[in-house]
Amino acid sequence: MDRKRIISIGILAIVLLFLYFCEGNVVQEEAEGPVTTKSVDTLPMIITQVQQCARLYTAEYRVHKIVTHDDVLRLKGSVLQREFNFKLPLGDRKIAIPMDAKLKAYIDFSQFSERNIERRGDHITIILPDPQVTMTSSKIDQQHVKQYVALARAHFSDAEMSAYEQQGRAAIIESIPSLGIFETAQANAAKVLVPMFTAMGYEEHQVTVAFRKHYDATDIQDLIKMED
Repeated sequence: MDRKRIISIGILAIVLLFLYFCEGNVVQEEAEGPVTTKSVDTLPMIITQVQQCARLYTAEYRVHKIVTHDDVLRLKGSVLQREFNFKLPLGDRKIAIPMDAKLKAYIDFSQFSERNIERRGDHITIILPDPQVTMTSSKIDQQHVKQYVALARAHFSDAEMSAYEQQGRAAIIESIPSLGIFETAQANAAKVLVPMFTAMGYEEHQVTVAFRKHYDATDIQDLIKMED
């Protein structure tokens, strides 16, 4: 078996491994007759196979967040042009709400094309599509909610609890850049893509997998999707 045929078989094995991690259906066709080896550019073939991958899930995070609220009843006013502001006795309300959320990062390769690949000499750079992050679930740990309500105050209402839950979800979304989820997505995508290009003859150090930019807090609203 000659070198070209070995490389072709290696590339096919890597492509099948890549599709194993992806969502979506891939139709496989069997060719009849003898196999012949031709000198072809294998890059378009790999791009075509990558495009058939709807989503490559690259990272999953479980986030625990405690939302706290301290509600103090105060009396404010003025007497004889003198202002006063003091805390009323038995007027405190405090609550601590534990929340659990699940985040998943994935990359959609359906629009992947040669525009996502840059070649400079013997080096190749793969520009990944923008990552997407989904919050697949979020819930309050009702058994461990802690609250203190003074005798002169009413208990927290369902509307207030719902508002605090929304605050917790917003805080989790804001924390995404600091979690390293995009860096993990990039590293895991590289573990799948780099072997495909080394099978084409590139050395591992000649292949770079990167996003088109550094994503910060201002990008989160465009990248986050809610699924629960």
